[in-house]
Amino acid sequence: MSPAPSSSPASRLKVAGVVCFYIAAALSMVMANKWVLNATSTPLFFLTTQFFIAVLLFLLTDSLRILPDRLSFEAKVCKGLVPMVGLNVLGLSFSNYTLKYVDASFYQVARGLVLPFTVCISGFMLHTRPSLQVLIACAAVTAGFFIGVFLDGTPLSMVGVGFGVASSTITATHSVIIKQSLKVVNDSTILLSWYTNLLSIFVLIPIVMLAEGGEVLKLLLNVDELVTPPGAWSPLRTFVYGSMITGVVGFLMSLASLLSIKVTSPITHMVSSAVRGVAASLLGMWLFHDIITSGRASSIAIILLGSIYYTWVKHKETEAAKGYEQVRMTDLESGQQKTPRE
Repeated sequence: MSPAPSSSPASRLKVAGVVCFYIAAALSMVMANKWVLNATSTPLFFLTTQFFIAVLLFLLTDSLRILPDRLSFEAKVCKGLVPMVGLNVLGLSFSNYTLKYVDASFYQVARGLVLPFTVCISGFMLHTRPSLQVLIACAAVTAGFFIGVFLDGTPLSMVGVGFGVASSTITATHSVIIKQSLKVVNDSTILLSWYTNLLSIFVLIPIVMLAEGGEVLKLLLNVDELVTPPGAWSPLRTFVYGSMITGVVGFLMSLASLLSIKVTSPITHMVSSAVRGVAASLLGMWLFHDIITSGRASSIAIILLGSIYYTWVKHKETEAAKGYEQVRMTDLESGQQKTPRE
């Protein structure tokens, strides 16, 4: 009996389209976030608004039967996703605060320890031992981070760097927890994203009221419009348009990242992330007049190269493991592998 035909690989045009879509969506998200955070003092309220718009888009696409999985709401599922939602709120909140206090071009450096933290936390929680090549990649990324933070002469906000390190820690933990959370929703990434966005709103509302209540009221009443220069956008107008852009782009990002991983290879996905990092730095220079010194450029380059090397190493290790298992199973089926009885 002949084996079932494997699914044909994605066409080059489809791969190119998905990668370009992912890069454009990710860049739009970072730049629009920075634009709004420069004009307002309510990063948590801004994040809540993004979640709210994403939930509305989920409901709209579900009513039009666009999504592959139908949306649902079950108390049992909500309870199982508590760790995931908590980490999601913390991680995105710290990311917003990082972007508020550091330049757009430095954002990737401030969050540059995601990879080393992920390897460390995975080793601790999953009891896995990284290879020497993985440790080399992590060392390179860590070196890039320290070069950008301590050896570059550009003035930095250490508060922003602190939020970046905290965000990196949460993101690393999140990457380990997500596998457990997928089991709660029957491995549906769409449902996981739906529940995460919806439940994050309920978590953030009381926090926003306590931490940013006065600033939110000031923003909604458009008090700062009185001191806004003629021809310039008021903070409220910037917030409204920025929320609409980032809410829609954030929703698309959840689909884009999934498409980028499913349609492309892991190497292509990481290279697209590297291109996004370089483009974000260049856009930061153009849109926000960020200054990129040789030290900062070196830091970004080392972090990107270390990340690409890590992905290449993991890809090779995964392929080697698959090949080993395939040989072992073939030997067993053909009777070439001796059993203890023989």
